[in-house]
Amino acid sequence: MTYPDSVQFLYALGNEIQTAKFGLERIRAVADALGRPQEGGAPVHAAGTNGKGSVCAMIEAALRAAGRRTGLFTSPHLSEPTERIRIDGEPVTAARFAAAFERVHAVVERLLAQGAIDLHTTYFETVTAMALLIFAEEEVETAVLEVGLGGRLDATNIVHPRLCVITPIDFDHEAWLGRSLDSIAGEKAGILKPGAPAVFARQRPEVASILMARAREVGAPVTRTEDWHISHLEMDARGSRFELGALRIECPLAGEHQVENAATAAVAAMQLGLPRPAIQAGIARARWPGRLERVSEDPEIILDGAHNPAGARALAAYIERFYAGRAVRLIFGAMRDKAVAEIGGVLFPYAQEVILTAPRQARAAMPETLREIAGHANAKVAATIEDALALKPTLPSTVTFITGSLFLVAEARAILIGRS
Repeated sequence: MTYPDSVQFLYALGNEIQTAKFGLERIRAVADALGRPQEGGAPVHAAGTNGKGSVCAMIEAALRAAGRRTGLFTSPHLSEPTERIRIDGEPVTAARFAAAFERVHAVVERLLAQGAIDLHTTYFETVTAMALLIFAEEEVETAVLEVGLGGRLDATNIVHPRLCVITPIDFDHEAWLGRSLDSIAGEKAGILKPGAPAVFARQRPEVASILMARAREVGAPVTRTEDWHISHLEMDARGSRFELGALRIECPLAGEHQVENAATAAVAAMQLGLPRPAIQAGIARARWPGRLERVSEDPEIILDGAHNPAGARALAAYIERFYAGRAVRLIFGAMRDKAVAEIGGVLFPYAQEVILTAPRQARAAMPETLREIAGHANAKVAATIEDALALKPTLPSTVTFITGSLFLVAEARAILIGRS
């Protein structure tokens, strides 16, 4: 099977959020038939609402700097599905992706024929199985796995991790995880395993109590990032520098929220026994595209997939801190199932100009619908990201933020990186 064929089949399985089927029975049956690839790789397993991808990227970079052979599994992708599965920092090849898909798909079809599973694995379940298979075949020393949705019933939760990491928990995916922070935190805490150490980022008090209770219940020793003192903090629009105990951290990922993410990654790396120079060098080299990523200097254009209220607040704080004296333009598009009114209410007041558009996705909210809730005097509508980018800023020295949906960010990035 070719790579385009494998990608087309995965997309035909349906949107990975809308078609999520909670439960581990299918993925466990498939993993058993594949030889239980989840039992290798001494995995690091990360859950949370925002920041888990950044934290995974920094942990993996530190492991690599320490000379470890690594696997990294994250979602969603920006340009190509191959980005989700990385070996030693590099996406797997299209041929390797297709071969892994073909093997997993054959197993799924056999199990279906035998009546051993009820339905074909979902997009996310299938790619999770592919990642675990590739990591086992590549004999990675440590695999870093980002939870897709929730934690307790997420397909990645068939691993018994060497270390669990939980980044800040906030509201997102309430339709699947529950409409209270208690419910959401309970789902995220489901990745905690008996005896497996855990690192918790700073949390709201009500969330922290639920996580700690679950950790005590399963006997998971916990290290909290908040117990580590951050000092000599310096921040600018392109990253931060600070001291965390004896570590001098230079984080190239922009935004105040990335200070906590970098601290969490550093504490996790220490729990993994990595040497101090590797932790420092790895975090300094980490990259996480599409999150406060500057893709053009003149005109200044920044991409940020702020697709939930917590992400919107982080972006708003960044704009307020570093662009308070500048004209700000937002190009915004979102999915219908997101808290669009709340996200817009946080972000739009910071912009002198708002352009509402839509990524090429069936779930995208129409720009005209967004305009009804925008409440912004200068809101304009553009049918596509190409049309939005063709509109020139009305004020001099304007900085443009493209945000709201990672799908929109991906489309913009393909255009803008292609131009450079």
